[in-house]
This record gives sequence, C-alpha cells and structure tokens, in this order.
Amino acid sequence: MAVNAAAAGTTQLTGLARALVQFNALNVPDADRVSKRATENKTEFIDELLAAKLPNMNAATLARVISESFGHPMVDVSTLDIDQLPIDLIDKKLAQSNYVLALKKRGNRLYVAVSDPTNQQALSQIQFQTQLQLDIVVAEHDRLREIVDKNAKSATTAISELADDSDVNLEVVDTDAQSVDDGADADEAPIVKFLQKIMIDAIDAGASDMHFEPYEKFYRIRFRVDGMLKEVAQPPLQLRERIAARLKVISKLDISEKRVPQDGRVKIAVSPTKVIDLRVSTLPTMYGEKIVMRILDPSSARLGIDALGYDPIEKERLMEAIKRPYGMVLVTGPTGSGKTVSLYTCLNLLNEPGVNIATAEDPAEISLPGINQVNVNEKAGLTFAAALKSFLRQDPDIIMVGEIRDLETADIAIKAAQTGHMVFSTLHTNDAPTTLTRLMNMGVAPFNIASSVILITAQRLARRLCAQCKQPYELPYDALVEAGYTDDDLDGSWKPYKPVGCDRCNGSGYKGRVGIYQVMPISEEIQRIILSNGNAMQIAEQAKIEGVRSLRESGLAKVRQGVTSLEEVFAVTNE
Repeated sequence: MAVNAAAAGTTQLTGLARALVQFNALNVPDADRVSKRATENKTEFIDELLAAKLPNMNAATLARVISESFGHPMVDVSTLDIDQLPIDLIDKKLAQSNYVLALKKRGNRLYVAVSDPTNQQALSQIQFQTQLQLDIVVAEHDRLREIVDKNAKSATTAISELADDSDVNLEVVDTDAQSVDDGADADEAPIVKFLQKIMIDAIDAGASDMHFEPYEKFYRIRFRVDGMLKEVAQPPLQLRERIAARLKVISKLDISEKRVPQDGRVKIAVSPTKVIDLRVSTLPTMYGEKIVMRILDPSSARLGIDALGYDPIEKERLMEAIKRPYGMVLVTGPTGSGKTVSLYTCLNLLNEPGVNIATAEDPAEISLPGINQVNVNEKAGLTFAAALKSFLRQDPDIIMVGEIRDLETADIAIKAAQTGHMVFSTLHTNDAPTTLTRLMNMGVAPFNIASSVILITAQRLARRLCAQCKQPYELPYDALVEAGYTDDDLDGSWKPYKPVGCDRCNGSGYKGRVGIYQVMPISEEIQRIILSNGNAMQIAEQAKIEGVRSLRESGLAKVRQGVTSLEEVFAVTNE
C-alpha cells in the first residue's frame, strides 16, 4: 500500500521532483512542498530543493544520486579550464537560464554538463541549435551555476569596462543599413557601446585599418597607425561571435554565412559634418572570423598636393604632366604606399565643372563629388577592360584605372591616352624605371609605351618624426657616406634626427607619414631607350643624368630636412 501511495503521489509531480521520488531519493511530502515553493517563487525546483537544506541532501549528494539514477557520468566542473571549453556553441541566454555548460565537441557529438537531466525542453533546444547529438554529464548544481554565471558576467562586465568612457554615438549613414545601435537589445548594448568606442579611438588615432582577430585562447583588436600594427584591446574570447555578428549587421553582410569570405562597406557619421567610409572584409579562420575594417577618409584626397610631401621640383614635374591634354601618368608602389591618395589628389585638382572624369576601381575607396566612379565586378563581367571600353563611349576627358593588371587593360588605356584622353593608373612595381619594362613584359609594344606614357611616379610612405620629441644625434661620417650621402651633402649644416617618444606620439617617436617619391618624366632620351628595347638599368641611368632622384635619394633628402629618420628610410626603400 505504501508503494502505491508513493506512486500515486508522484502523479502530481513533474520533472526532477518526480524522478527523485521514483528513485527513492526524496519522499513525496518533501518533493510536493519544494515543488509548490518553486511554483510560487517562479524558480527552478533544484534551486529550491538545495535551499530547503533537507537532511542528507546537498549539491554533492544530489549530483551523485542523479548520476547513479540516470546512468550519466559525473564531472567536477571546478577543475575545468574554462578558456578551453567550446562555450560559444550554445546560446548564452539558453545556457545561463538552464545552467548548461558545453564541455567538448567530438565529431557530431557535444558533451554538456547539466545538473537536471530531466530538462528535456532545454536539451532539445540545444540539440536543434547546434545540430549535434548530446552526451549528458552530471555536475553539482551550485558549482555549475557559479561557473555559468561567472562566465556570462565576466564577459559582459569586461566589455562594459572596456567601453566605459565612450559616450559618443556613431550613426550609420546608409539608409538601408542597420544603425550601429538600432535593433540591439539590452544584452547587446555593451557590445554596441564597445564597438563605438573602438571606431572612435581608431579615427582619433588616425588608423588606416582595424583588425578583429580570433585565436585559440584569446581575441585581440589591433589598429594600423602610420603603417604599424598595434594591439589596443583584448575582449573576452567568448564574445568573438557577437562582435563579428554586430560588425556584419552594420556592414550589410550575411551573418549566417561564416564559411566563405565576405566584403562590405558602411558609412559612419562621426559628426554632423564628417562622414567616414569603412570597407569591411571577413575571413574564416581556424578559430572564427577575422574582420578587417579599412578606414577611408574622403578628406584625405582634399589635403592638397603640398601635404603629400613632394619636393618643389617633383611637384613641378607632376603638375606639368597632369595638366597636359592627353597622355598617361602612372603611380607605382606596393600596397599601402599611398597610391590611391596621390591619384585622387590629382583628380581633385582637375575636378572642374567643364571636365568629365570617370574612374574604374576595385573597389572605389574614396568618394569624390563630380567624379563618375565605377566599381569593377569581375563575376558580373565588369572588368577593368570592360569599364574602360564603356568610358570611351561616355565622352571622357580624364580616365582613372585603379590598376593595370593585364595586357587587355593596358592596351585600352594606352589607346585612350593616344586618342586625346588623360589616363591615370597604378602598377605594382618597385620604382619608376622598372614600370616601363613591366609594361613591355606584359606584351605592350615599345612604340605604344613611348608615345603614351608621359610621367611615372614611384612612391613609399615613411613615418614622420614627432615634431614634439625628435632629437638630433651624431652619426659617424663614414656611416652617412655608406647610407648614400655625398661629400657636398655632408657640409656640417644639418644633423639627422632620431625618434624619442612622448605622449603626443604614444611613445613611438613618430606621428603621421610622409611620401617619398621618385618622379620620372618620360624624356625623348628615355623614349629612345624604350624604342630600342632597353632595360630598366639603362632607363634608370638616363633618368639619373636628367636629375631624377631614386627613392633612396629622395628619402635621404627627407632625413636632411628633419622630416623622418635614417632608419625609417632604410626600412621603406631598398637599394
């Protein structure tokens, strides 16, 4: 009869209460009383059971009973290294509200620690979310709850502390993009605030790129300032998915697609009068998506030719070339050497109401009103060559091609230069003389090169010495001669400066960058060398005779002027 009464009592109980009564680990009156209290307080049965402090019923005993009764192994979660757990596999809210901890993923199976294996609704949700089969492991409820709560709290607290001093709201300008903070629930607010602070810090620091990088045991954010990468923050590793999702939302990217790279862009209003373009690129890595955001400031193209660092004779040669009615001007240098800014500065000087300017880029980095800008799309068939052909039917005066990559593009660009158009473009070559031989190697006929190219500018960007802390220092005469200075240069009227470091330059000794240029007009003599299939060395020798400085010589002149350091010139030029 007693057994029947107990069995009858369990019909009113559910979940863990019912199971513990059936396994004789809890009597019916206690189970009924605790269940009613949990219902009244809107809490979990297991929390109320442990709070009741029944005889012989603590967290350790309860976990052992559940493990033995349900046949699930036990684990001491207090001994686990939290940083090694795949906690991002389970939704944070779901894990915290049901006290579930992901332990290990093996193939299509996920081991999860729980204190209540009867919570089938939560387990089914996790299985559906992760698309993995679950293997249940039992943990002591108080220890499990402490780790899950601490993990959630530490991430939110850490990100809130990192963003604590940010009170500026950034606004997305694109009408069809989601605002930086629109649509974010209260739980996402710290992420939004943190990313606002990161973007504001990057813009204030004059960064060209922001890198969001996930690794196995940490997550870091770096800025590229003056060409050098510098770590600025290490958010909690478990927030990498949420940070990536937020960045992809405002960039109008597919947040569900994590297996292939994506490219996007977004405009951010940092003030009522200033808008910054961000070009966004995602890349799947072993430990999550790396995201790089390039900061494109349209005002950089309006700084003027003097701000770029051209010496007077170099500036004169460039200005004379770009104001010619037709011909080709090429800007060369490695990625990140400032070619785009140089070209746009020239275009901005020529951008007048009576001039029709068209550009083809991959993609357009700086938006300039009054210029017709086209983004090439090779998948859709809109290549540089196709865009150039279309431009020639659009009555252009000036054409800018983002890059000459192949013979077809080079041929069309050269024909455009020969038929009364001014053409600007870039090539990835080390210096001006080798640019001409690169075109020949592409298959462009020497007579076409000689009759179309009027000037080539090779350039590098060197870090500018901080004006506040730079100091002169002595270098041995022999060292300066070895660096490339002549006896006439070493007349004792100047000294090289070295970087020191102060608050203004964040201890680096450098603040901003300056261009180092080799500006080579194509003279008649150089045309003769091209027509006779001459090599880059012959062209360089003739250019030197005509007073064209090499990149190293241009850099050494910047050292004499106290603009940059000798070490920096050696780092960016190769002779």
